[in-house]
Amino acid sequence: MKTIEEHFDPFPVLETDRTLLRQIRHEDAEDMFRYCKVPEVSRYTSWYPHQTSEDSRVFIELILNKYAIDKIGPWGIQHKETNKLIGSCSFINWDNKLAKAELAYAMSNEFWNQGLMSEIARRLIRFAFDELHLIRVEARCHPDNIGSFRVMEKAGMQLEGRIRKALCVKGEFIDVLQYSIINENE
Repeated sequence: MKTIEEHFDPFPVLETDRTLLRQIRHEDAEDMFRYCKVPEVSRYTSWYPHQTSEDSRVFIELILNKYAIDKIGPWGIQHKETNKLIGSCSFINWDNKLAKAELAYAMSNEFWNQGLMSEIARRLIRFAFDELHLIRVEARCHPDNIGSFRVMEKAGMQLEGRIRKALCVKGEFIDVLQYSIINENE
C-alpha cells in the first residue's frame, strides 16, 4: 500500500466540472492577493488579510518549499472559465495510523454562493477515499461561518457536535463545529 506522501509524487491534479485543482505557482501571486486581501475571506481563518502582494508572494514561497520537502501541500483552485486562481484547499492534520485527515479551504468571495466549494469538497472526499484509502475525512469551522458548514453538509458530511474553545485563532479561543464523513467501503 502506498504512503500518503507517495500519492503526492507527482502532485495529483484533480478536476471538477468548473475547476482545476493543481499546485500553486509563483505566477499566482496577484490572483492570490486579490482574494486574500479581502477581510471577509479571512474572517474565520487562522490568517490575517494580506496587506500587500508581497504577503502573497511570501506565502506562495512557503507553499513551494512544502512541495519540495514532503510533496504534500495545498491545491490551488483554478477557475476553468477565467483561468484565475480563486482559492486553495488541502488536507491537514493527517493521521496515518487512524487513516484520517482534515479538509481545509478558502475561496475568493467573488465565487461564494455558486456551489463551487461544495463541488470541490466532494471531489477531494472522493480522492481521499478512492485514492488515499482514508477511513475518515473531517472538517471544522467557526459556528458563525454559515457558508462553510453548508459546504460540508452539501459534501455529505455530518455534524458531530460543537467543540468548545477548541482553537485559538487570532488570539481568541473559539468554539468549532466538527463535521466528518466516513468511508463505508474500507
